[in-house]
Amino acid sequence: MYFRKKIAAVLAFAVVIAALVSCGGTDKGEADNVGGEDKSGQVAVEKDSIVENIFYSVPSPIETATLIQRAGVPYNKDYLNDIQNVSKYTTTGDKALNLGVYGSDLSFTSIYDQTQESMLYLKCANNLANGLGISGAFDENTANRLEANKSNKDSLLGIISESFWTADSYLKDNERPGTSSLIIAGGWVEGLYIATKIAAASSNKEIETRIAEQKFTLDNLVNMLKKYDFDETVASMHKELVDLKIVYDQIHVTKSASKSTTDSKTGVTTIGGGSKITITPEQLKTITEKINTIRAKIIK
Repeated sequence: MYFRKKIAAVLAFAVVIAALVSCGGTDKGEADNVGGEDKSGQVAVEKDSIVENIFYSVPSPIETATLIQRAGVPYNKDYLNDIQNVSKYTTTGDKALNLGVYGSDLSFTSIYDQTQESMLYLKCANNLANGLGISGAFDENTANRLEANKSNKDSLLGIISESFWTADSYLKDNERPGTSSLIIAGGWVEGLYIATKIAAASSNKEIETRIAEQKFTLDNLVNMLKKYDFDETVASMHKELVDLKIVYDQIHVTKSASKSTTDSKTGVTTIGGGSKITITPEQLKTITEKINTIRAKIIK
C-alpha cells in the first residue's frame, strides 16, 4: 500500500517540479510488441526494482503542492500538451508515451484547482488507455471520484496515481512491461518540461534544486528503458535520455559525512547527513533546451 501511495508522489512531482515520474480489450497485435514477452520473469523483476527506486526518490504530493505555491507561478495551460493532439497518437508507443504526458498534465491541472480542464485531460488519458487495451483506469468512476474530492489535492493525486497503478498492473500481468516503461518515461519527461517552465518563470531556487535532483531518478529511468530497448520506440526514448544524462552527469554532488546528536532529556539519538547538489545556470539552460527537444518529439 505504501508503494502505491508513493506513485502519487511520482505523478505530483513529475507534474510540477521535475518530473518525476508516475490502459476492455484489444487484439494481440501491435500492443504486445512493445517491450516483448518476458518468458523468464527476470526482466520484470528487475524493472520492478528500478521503478521502485524512482518512486521512493520523490517528495510527497503535499510537499510538491506547497513548493509550487511558494514559487508563486500562476496556472498556465500553455505548459501542457494540447488536448486536441490526442487523436494524432495512433501507434502503441505514442499512446503509451502520451498517456504518461497527459497523466502529468492531469496532475498539474488538479494541483491548480482547474476542475474543468482536469476532466478534459482525464478524457485524453482514458482515450489512450482504452487504445492500449486498458479499461477501468481513467473511466467515469475516476471522474466521479475526482469531482467528489476536488477540494483535497492529496486525495486527487492519490486517485490519479491509483489509475496509473491499475494501468501498470494490467500491463505487467499481460507481459507488456515495455509499454509500461514508456508511460513512466512520458510522465517523467512532461514533469521535467513543466518544471523547467516554472523555474524560468519564477527563478525559484528550490525548483531548480528539484530539477538537479532528477540526476538520480534519470539514472534509474535510463536503466529501466535499457531492459526493453530491443523495441524501436523504447530504444529511441532510451537514446534521448542517455543524451540528457550526459548533461546531468556534469552536475556536482557533494556528499557530507554522517553525524549524530543525542537529546540530553529524551536520550534520543538523531543521525544526520546527506549530500548537496549544485546546478549552474548553464547546466539548467542546457537541460531546459534538451528536455524541450525530447518533449516536442513525444507530443508531435
